[in-house]
Amino acid sequence: MTDLRRTPLFDEHKALGARIVPFAGWSMPVQYAGLVKEHHAVRTAAGLFDVSHMGELLLEGPESEAVIDELVTADLTKLPDGKAVYCVACNEQGTILDDLIVYRRGREKFLVVCNASNRDKIAAHFAKHAQGRQTSFEDASDRFSLIALQGPKAIDVARAAGADDAITSLASFSLTDGKIAGVPVIAARTGYTAEDGFELFCANEHAATLWRALIEAGKPLGLEPAGLGARDTLRLEGRLSLYGNEIDETTNPLEAGLAWVVKLDKPRDFLGKAALQKIKAAGNDRRMVGFEMLGRGIARHGHAIVEWTGSETPGKTIGLVTSGSPAPTLDKNIGLGYVPAALAEIGSRIGIEVRPGRSIEAVVVKTPFYKRPR
Repeated sequence: MTDLRRTPLFDEHKALGARIVPFAGWSMPVQYAGLVKEHHAVRTAAGLFDVSHMGELLLEGPESEAVIDELVTADLTKLPDGKAVYCVACNEQGTILDDLIVYRRGREKFLVVCNASNRDKIAAHFAKHAQGRQTSFEDASDRFSLIALQGPKAIDVARAAGADDAITSLASFSLTDGKIAGVPVIAARTGYTAEDGFELFCANEHAATLWRALIEAGKPLGLEPAGLGARDTLRLEGRLSLYGNEIDETTNPLEAGLAWVVKLDKPRDFLGKAALQKIKAAGNDRRMVGFEMLGRGIARHGHAIVEWTGSETPGKTIGLVTSGSPAPTLDKNIGLGYVPAALAEIGSRIGIEVRPGRSIEAVVVKTPFYKRPR
């Protein structure tokens, strides 16, 4: 683990007794008090995540909107100042280089957040495209920390920690500059847990101060520090794609259930548009679905999806589980995976080969598995 990178909050995690694991080249906390406890804290109160391993790219200048708009599937011409949009960046073949959140900080000022595992690839991709254009580009990942405060009491925790009114009054998918506990932050009402909450960008030297203030303010409200384990079960219940599992450079957004982020009719052409138009016209042979296990067994990433034969004997392999886990909120075993389009209908019976020679019956269900009350 010595070659792994550490976030500015590494010592905070150790002090809180976190179990540290390698993840995307980083030493990251996977859990503190336990995955299930942390998961329930986020669903019922609040959880605090260190996601400083994510990449932050800054683009600024008259052509910034055009540069980004030519690389992503969202329509940035419709993105107001102070708002964010989830989208994907594709290659010429229409498959996914990464999924991103683009934050518009001003008319010519953008923050793009990418996955840690794709940071170098996406930074090089954006830098190359920005070259010679009227836009500055900076991979600012090494000077930003990112803390995610998530859960129904996130606003209460932020307020208790001294957040500006501008932060606590933010609308969904909006962002603003402000302060929490005296720490300057870029606060965004976004997240990756299917709950309300904030993602807080701050300079590395202020990260520990902000983290401690939120932990202290959140204790009476039920806040727990939460690790990668809870983050994964929370995002799975919300059917939020994980790069490397549901999406990668072998999958296109239309088969991945992300057609809603692909704006084929936007004014500006974008990388992968022509390929996606052809894919849409021809239709996908496979689709990603959500399923619930009907028998006793847990689906895991990489398990084969097979034809259900009516017994434990596996039928023909028809797909692959991309994510699977017990769902703490639902008390069910759930999963995501790709199946032939003909078997993607709600109610279709499939088998999950949980070990060689043994399959468990599962049923395709409507997703997201969990949707927060509003």
